[in-house]
Amino acid sequence: MKFKTFDIIPHDTKFDFVGKRHIAVVLSLAANLAVILWAVFHGLNFGVDFAGGTEMEVKFSKQVDPGEIRKAVEALGFTGASVQTYGPEGENSYLIRVERIALLSHDDVQKVGAAVKAKLPSAGEPQFNPEVGDKIDFEFQGAPPSPDELKAAVESAGVKVREVREEQGLGAGKRSFAVITQGIQEKVEHDLAAKFADANPDVRRVEYVGPAVGRELRNQGFKAVLYAMGLIVVYVGLRFDFRFAPGVIIALIHDAIITFGFFAFSGREFNLTSVAVVLTIVGYSVNDTVVVYDRIRENMGKLKGKSLGDVVNISINEVLGRTFLTSFATALSLVGLLVYGVGTIFDFSMAMIFGIISGTYSSWFIAAPMTIWLEERAEKKKAHPAAAPARAAR
Repeated sequence: MKFKTFDIIPHDTKFDFVGKRHIAVVLSLAANLAVILWAVFHGLNFGVDFAGGTEMEVKFSKQVDPGEIRKAVEALGFTGASVQTYGPEGENSYLIRVERIALLSHDDVQKVGAAVKAKLPSAGEPQFNPEVGDKIDFEFQGAPPSPDELKAAVESAGVKVREVREEQGLGAGKRSFAVITQGIQEKVEHDLAAKFADANPDVRRVEYVGPAVGRELRNQGFKAVLYAMGLIVVYVGLRFDFRFAPGVIIALIHDAIITFGFFAFSGREFNLTSVAVVLTIVGYSVNDTVVVYDRIRENMGKLKGKSLGDVVNISINEVLGRTFLTSFATALSLVGLLVYGVGTIFDFSMAMIFGIISGTYSSWFIAAPMTIWLEERAEKKKAHPAAAPARAAR
């Protein structure tokens, strides 16, 4: 019984990938340079994960102008406010980001500390960090007060309390309490309700990230990308030959920059999920490159006498159908997420499609052809010292 096969890419394809490598390199350099210059002069739209600040998701019962929301939020005393729609238009949800983290000042904390000591003499000095939100920590020596007593003492200083959490004290015989005051969420919800009473604003969530934490997350994210690239290069060097490693490095850097370019040019938010996209693309790209390299190594043994350029061309053409179908199937699986996904899911899917296209392109035109270029340079260097004595003998 014979099975019929349908090939999108014919098996006898003889496209000259190696011959087009110079054009490909120029196009890649231009694209990478454009992304780098744009990122330097315009920067990435870092999310709260990296930039630090406060992010709130607010849902309205009807459509509201984002500009009016931003003006209302800035009127509350928040700085650097930005508002964007979140999710389908029919949901009338908005993401509000502000730079300010806490509404409490150090003077407010001192007043609270004095009021608590007046009513609860065993209280220690209040601990307050504006980078982690509206929270004050108290430690008590000996018999601790009840949460209700501490709440009443704090509110006597004019500060509303949302919650009092009892925690384990750091020292023997000591008990700690975390006092969560009514901060950004309550203030925004109350004032927006007054401004947009007919739209019934509902603050669904509030996320705090301090600037120091944001910087640390950003640094760790970029380190993760670099470490992944380094380990992949070591794997390729051990699995094949370290002659292939430079081509992999260049291809991975190319794919990472192109993926960054999506976030740079589109202005979409760059956050921890975006780092996951870059890591996924790096892994996807090297997977396709390894398939090409494996075929090159196999053909180098079978096609002895042929130049490295011919072997690379034959190898890429032999796996062309496999590469195209794999990339197409992966991209097809993302179409549903693009159509129905919103927010972070949409960004992830769109960046993945850009990365898949870039990863496929780099496997064909950058990784393996770049190995040929490096081999040609190495051969010229070897030939140059041999030619010098010959000229001297004349």
